[in-house]
Amino acid sequence: MNTIKINDHKNTLIVAHRGVSGIELENTLSAFVAAGNRSYYGIESDVHKTADGKFVIIHDDHTGRVSDTRCEVEETDFDLLRSLELHDKSGYSSVDMRIPTLSEYITVCKRYGKVAVLELKNSFTKEEVSAICAEIAELDYIGSTTFISFDFDNLVYVREGYPEATVQFLMFRDFGSEVLMRLAEHRMDLDINYKEVTAELIADCHAHGIRVNAWTVDDPAEADRLISYGIDYITTNILE
Repeated sequence: MNTIKINDHKNTLIVAHRGVSGIELENTLSAFVAAGNRSYYGIESDVHKTADGKFVIIHDDHTGRVSDTRCEVEETDFDLLRSLELHDKSGYSSVDMRIPTLSEYITVCKRYGKVAVLELKNSFTKEEVSAICAEIAELDYIGSTTFISFDFDNLVYVREGYPEATVQFLMFRDFGSEVLMRLAEHRMDLDINYKEVTAELIADCHAHGIRVNAWTVDDPAEADRLISYGIDYITTNILE
């Protein structure tokens, strides 16, 4: 199995959603390495905090969808979470099939020269966001990390510590002039459900210096539509 190639993505940059999750189990080292070995601009992932203050890479608030054991991530210590066996798409389990740490994810991005597109899940405190950023800065990768979140304050906290950091505000829908002005004021980019993207939306954003990322696009025809509008980024499970 391989990725589905886009014939001409022009100037649009392609981001692997949770790694190449159309091929490997999402948010695992296998999925990140699969993206690293391909032409992707960035590798998207999700960070949570464990009960004992570690930062781990997983999308959901619990482990039930990727493991036979369900644990609430933020109520569980790291060692227990790390011990859980995750199963790839064929049911195979290996040392790579464990919940990665934030540092392991960043290290893979750095090794392969990919931008880390990191979603700050849920609402973090200012101190927690600072700790996440500090862990990435310790690996000398803040300048190659894009922070994304549905929580606006998370992104404000990033910017307070790192004014030049790239941040994208995540949205499902309801983008309008009020949001546009707020993003322009805070120098934030937009990361929105691809079904909401129109040529007018992109033009309005670009007129205010706002770049647009569309998630999660797995249909080549939809990718072609967005590329024709001049979208800046496409986040995808399987397209390349």
